[in-house]
Amino acid sequence: MRKINLRVIPRARQNKITVQDDEHLRVHITAAPVDGAANAAVIKILAEYFDVPKSQIKIVRGDAARDKVIEIPE
Repeated sequence: MRKINLRVIPRARQNKITVQDDEHLRVHITAAPVDGAANAAVIKILAEYFDVPKSQIKIVRGDAARDKVIEIPE
């Protein structure tokens, strides 16, 4: 499993991922951080970006914060 640091920007104009380096990403999502909607949107966009099933992406740290650490399979 590979760990990646994220900075999440909720309520963005569009869903997109900006790569800062191999271990740091900025994830812009249109969803608001209410009732887990932002986390669900983050997992969905990351699953599409890395081409892995959503069930294999896990938020390790920062469930309620903008800065998160996720785990994805290599």
